[in-house]
Amino acid sequence: MAVTLDQIKELRELTGVSMMACKKALESNDGDMEKSIDDLRKKGEAKAVDRAGRETSEGVVVIKSAEGKAVSVKLQAETDFVSRGDDFNALADDLATKLLNGDISETDTEIQDVKDAVLKMGENIRIGGMKFVEGGVLGTYVHSNKKIGVIVVLEGGDAELARDIAMHTAATNPQCISPDEVDQALVDREKAIWSDQLAQEGKPAEILDKIMMGKEKKFREEHALTKQTFVKDPEKTIEQLLEEASAKIVSFSRLAI
Repeated sequence: MAVTLDQIKELRELTGVSMMACKKALESNDGDMEKSIDDLRKKGEAKAVDRAGRETSEGVVVIKSAEGKAVSVKLQAETDFVSRGDDFNALADDLATKLLNGDISETDTEIQDVKDAVLKMGENIRIGGMKFVEGGVLGTYVHSNKKIGVIVVLEGGDAELARDIAMHTAATNPQCISPDEVDQALVDREKAIWSDQLAQEGKPAEILDKIMMGKEKKFREEHALTKQTFVKDPEKTIEQLLEEASAKIVSFSRLAI
């Protein structure tokens, strides 16, 4: 099928490969962006695409906690000008307070305060996510630019450890707590790409399984919080920190603009 120049430009921005290679990939995959990205990666022309980094909305993340409860609110706007304004930040703060007090729930989608803000501020404003958690040991962290917020719940340990892990999670963006929790569909997709790459490299058949197992193990550990190297102390993993404190991670929640 014929592909548009806009599609070619978008694929080029995502992969960094030539316009011609993007055009061929899109034509071979009937314009399907995801399949085109995978094909380019299989050929070694494009690296993994961080889809999380494609978010272009502006906004802030607010976290509040009290008495064994913590909440986070991600409020988004169209422009940085609005998201830095006092009215917008006051709205985000108020929503977090109401969520903490039980006046609204994390599943609410129709909130009058947000509708009123759209009219007042003159652009589209929406809630990008809300989270309410309870736990014995809570740790929270909001990055200085208010673009990332994390809540960590521990069993054992203390609030300082929980906060350290929350800060680490803000920096590294793990997908799950342990390697076995990594989405199998995501692993299978990567394995298909590795398989094609190894075939092109001419690796001996007798060692392919061992190489694939090693790649999968590394991939799972890179995406699992407990196996990551602690950002404040590269000599330790999060798993080792937890063991030293006789603690374990119950859950974590990360919201980011």
